[in-house]
Amino acid sequence: MGQTIAQKIIAAHLVDGKMEPGCEVGLRIDQTLTQDATGTMAYLEYEAMGIPRVRTELSVAYIDHNTLQSGFMNADDHRFIRTIAKKIGVRYSRPGNGICHQVHLERFAKPGKTLIGSDSHTPTAGGIGSLAMGAGGLDVAVAMGGGAYYIPYPKATLVKLSGALRPMVSAKDVILEVLRVMSVKGGVGKIVEYGGEGVKNLTVPQRATITNMGAELGATTSIFPSDEVTHAFLKAQGREEDYMPLAADADAVYDEVIEIDLSALEPLAACPHSPDNVKPVRSLSMTKVDQVCIGSCTNSSYADLMTVAEILKGKTVSPEVSLAIAPGSRQVLAMLSANGALTALLDAGARILESACGPCIGMGQSPNSAGVSLRTFNRNFEGRSGTRDAGVYLVSPETAAVSCLTGYITDPTSVPAAAPVAMPEAFPINDNMVDLPASEDEYESVEVLRGPNIKPLPVAQPLTDTMELPCLLKVGDNITTDHIMPAGSKILPYRSNIPHLANYCFEVCDPEFPARAMAAEGGFIVGGANYGQGSSREHAALVPLYLGIRAVVTVSFARIHKANLVNAGILPLEFENAADYEKISLGDTLELSGVIAGIENGAVTLTNKTTGCVIPLRCDISARQAQIIRAGGLLNYTREKNR
Repeated sequence: MGQTIAQKIIAAHLVDGKMEPGCEVGLRIDQTLTQDATGTMAYLEYEAMGIPRVRTELSVAYIDHNTLQSGFMNADDHRFIRTIAKKIGVRYSRPGNGICHQVHLERFAKPGKTLIGSDSHTPTAGGIGSLAMGAGGLDVAVAMGGGAYYIPYPKATLVKLSGALRPMVSAKDVILEVLRVMSVKGGVGKIVEYGGEGVKNLTVPQRATITNMGAELGATTSIFPSDEVTHAFLKAQGREEDYMPLAADADAVYDEVIEIDLSALEPLAACPHSPDNVKPVRSLSMTKVDQVCIGSCTNSSYADLMTVAEILKGKTVSPEVSLAIAPGSRQVLAMLSANGALTALLDAGARILESACGPCIGMGQSPNSAGVSLRTFNRNFEGRSGTRDAGVYLVSPETAAVSCLTGYITDPTSVPAAAPVAMPEAFPINDNMVDLPASEDEYESVEVLRGPNIKPLPVAQPLTDTMELPCLLKVGDNITTDHIMPAGSKILPYRSNIPHLANYCFEVCDPEFPARAMAAEGGFIVGGANYGQGSSREHAALVPLYLGIRAVVTVSFARIHKANLVNAGILPLEFENAADYEKISLGDTLELSGVIAGIENGAVTLTNKTTGCVIPLRCDISARQAQIIRAGGLLNYTREKNR
């Protein structure tokens, strides 16, 4: 039986486990990336392992999230990351060089390689044929130290593409269609692979848009073949030697197949407040627009912004719309400047932001009260924009550009099509904003500089066989990491200060939770289905750990967050029967029993001491994860293994 693309890469990098359903596999990691919102914690964790130099083929630290410097905190974190990267052997992409995923796609990602990043949108590199996965910072730290990265062996989904996109219909519409079909939970435990004759009609940046938002499916990752289109892109980036062909075998077997005719797609929008709340743009035509933001790691490539420039050329943005554009990389910005497209954007009334994440992560450009914001981003969770009552729609660059002119959500196929943008035969190459690490002869003399906002890591409590503690919080389905640990300019500067972050934990769900948790001597969180979807930020596990959370009991978990809970030493438990979720209320006293045996055999008993109900729970973790929990988290486990 033949293999899928992902199976070929997994087989080539397998260091532990079996490629069988229900097994956990450990993979050798070739490349890692971090960004500054998660990077400080990842490098503190790496430092705590005591390994002098990284052991990957390539590791890059990007500064792209916390670039708004309204106090000393972000600048101090950047200085810490810059100095420790130099010391341990990591390249450092300076602020302004671009968004990690866009720059990595341009300059570093390679077909057939494994990549993990402390950012959930790391699968962007799947557009070039990398097996690229988002992970918690501690998992990235372990991989930098030469350790394997573990995932449950995934199922294989094929999205079979045919035809070609019509003018003014784009890659964003492809992934929104996949989200409409599969939902934000539909990719959990799966790798989504793209194939079919339609693949050859998509450029690498278009493919990267699609794999980027595969994160919103909950998928382990998404990946495209590496073909002549890939070869042309790498050649244009001056990296022809990085090319290797990679395709699924003709007799590869998939667990499910979804067929999409690209030529039949129409412009789509994800409506508030979920990426899978997808509707045709034409059905939203009477919706007034207050703000348009174009950029993010999803849609900030050269081709995306050239298309926007073509649409806006010689026109003026509606006076009632604020338009902000953030090029994805310095390379993109330089090209727009050189060919005059930047002038077209400025003349139309666009506000040009720096090449960074910016509004996508809530760092500026919050819309007005109850405003409608069209964004070419990947997430539209409630409050993520910085305005709690805003309605955020996820759309293509074409829809965004046309709508900012009309002042209403407008189907871009209803206006004359912009001229198609050809992929450059050669991109301008300038890597002078990527600092190389110190040499083997020099690294010991490098001083790592720390600011006062950088605080120690929280420590897990020893595992006990019985725990009797209160339910400190009860939440519903689809709780995101933004609910658990919000983003935004008020909070992001404190990503290296867990005690301060604790004041904001779950504030959008229950403002009293932090104080209640601090007053208690430990407790539990109870949640619904798909708990922890969204970002890979391990702060969503580390902050509850600091607040004394010993276990999280849910109907189901999102993959990365569940792994982060284990890494932090927090028990992830699931209801054997989903209806039992209703048998627990906020404040109930809950007793977990049989914990030590339960993490080995997969069954733990919960007794609601307040009501007398006995509730069976699953502890669905691997034998390795059970050892991590017993050790008090992945950091302790790694230290013990390296002794």
